[in-house]
Amino acid sequence: MQYELIDIGANLAHDSFDDDREAMMQRAAAAGVTTMIVTGSSDASNQRAAALAEAHPGTLYSTAGVHPHHAADYSDASDALIRSLVENPVVVAVGECGLDYFRNFSPRDAQLDAFRRQLDIAKDTGLPVFLHQRDAHDDFVEILESTLPDISRAVAHCFTGEHESLREYLAMGLYIGITGWICDERRGRHLHDIVDVIPDDRLLIETDAPYLLPRTIRPKPKTRRNEPMHLPEVLRVVAEARGQSEEHVAKVTTENARRFFNLPPSG
Repeated sequence: MQYELIDIGANLAHDSFDDDREAMMQRAAAAGVTTMIVTGSSDASNQRAAALAEAHPGTLYSTAGVHPHHAADYSDASDALIRSLVENPVVVAVGECGLDYFRNFSPRDAQLDAFRRQLDIAKDTGLPVFLHQRDAHDDFVEILESTLPDISRAVAHCFTGEHESLREYLAMGLYIGITGWICDERRGRHLHDIVDVIPDDRLLIETDAPYLLPRTIRPKPKTRRNEPMHLPEVLRVVAEARGQSEEHVAKVTTENARRFFNLPPSG
């Protein structure tokens, strides 16, 4: 059985798709993935993501932001570029932005500054925020708590945390994005036990392609590159863990994605 799905986070501007991007999109459509949000994460990828969305109206939309890994490069020009891009109707969220203390590819002060400045853009524009957090929970929550009252909507993209942080994010009003991490028997088993805590109206699903290929796919794909056609596997595992039908989870996550990103109705 096939369902209409929306992939809320796919890095389709990534160079691993340069040789077969159109074929990849056709495979996604054949799997029922009718709409994809192309994640922007740097000055260059923001421009590529918006260009892809413009070239595929109604199928692709994009975000514009600077990932914490690139926060050291965040400049007044970066800020101006995001502010310019979000004027384009194909750009439907600010981000990917947030904090990542796991790798610290950018100094923490730079991450904090870039995060705050992007939240200001979301406040000024009314657009939702596509959030990243890894090993930075306390600072992340502290910044968001003072900002969220002035922000329309926010999603914790690729949630991989524990029960306590999930409840905290939900209490703050965040939507929760679940990826193929839940399909990883080594790292994602805990998500099976807590994903049912997420209310129907706050659940979103995503691939984070080309990363996080679901390890439960059978037969095993020949390549480790993930792509949106594998979103139905995330749906299957999420539905199973929640004790709900795939049809129900497909319906609510698609409705949630349309509401979150203010997308037009299907058809």
